[in-house]
Amino acid sequence: MPTTNRTAFITGAGKNIGRACALDLADRGYNVVINGRADKAACEQVAKEAQAKGVKASVIMADVGLVPEARRAAKEALEAFGTIDVLVANAAIRPDKPFLENTEEDWRRVMGTNLESAIFLSQAFLPGMIAKGWGRIVVMTGRNAMRGYPGHVTTSVAKHGLWGLTKTLAREFGPQGITINAISPGVIDTTDDPAWVARMQKVAQTEIPVRRIGTPAEIAAMCGLLCSDQGGFVNGQMIGINGGIDT
Repeated sequence: MPTTNRTAFITGAGKNIGRACALDLADRGYNVVINGRADKAACEQVAKEAQAKGVKASVIMADVGLVPEARRAAKEALEAFGTIDVLVANAAIRPDKPFLENTEEDWRRVMGTNLESAIFLSQAFLPGMIAKGWGRIVVMTGRNAMRGYPGHVTTSVAKHGLWGLTKTLAREFGPQGITINAISPGVIDTTDDPAWVARMQKVAQTEIPVRRIGTPAEIAAMCGLLCSDQGGFVNGQMIGINGGIDT
């Protein structure tokens, strides 16, 4: 395990893709801040697994979809570690609701969790990255950032916004040693529902060229590369980890 003396802040890290990213980064020698909104026990378990790999790990429970909570979480992380060198903006909600039925509160909730959390956490952590001349930001977009899906308008708008954020920050902060990239997961096994998995595996046989669905570990592997020194020439990109479904 390399010694990095760097710290990563991962939102939505109590399970699935966020958990896998946190543990992959811990494997690479990064200290990790595990952020979650509700399931503290799950976040603490991830932190325990990370610590077993020989790194420091802490849990900060906060609903980063609310700006004051995001700022509080960032403040606590900076107080604990000095700087945050890596931000993985993974937290997301994906409600299914027809466009005409979405309320102002629906829009605010999805924009806050899916988009604004990445914006305000980036604002909090970028000054430390600039001071060090090194930093990594990875956001999770998905196919919603490339196309529209009926019933998922709030998610699609937010994820398109993340893609715009990625391209803009990459140009603004690339000269200062900081890269910003997006990962677009395809169909990933993130559920305990065997019926859903079976249904998606069946779909994969005709729609996904590799004939299977993906795993959180495969998303985490790309995240780990983007957050490494070896990934330093990748900047402002949205990388599809989807088995070729959009080829």
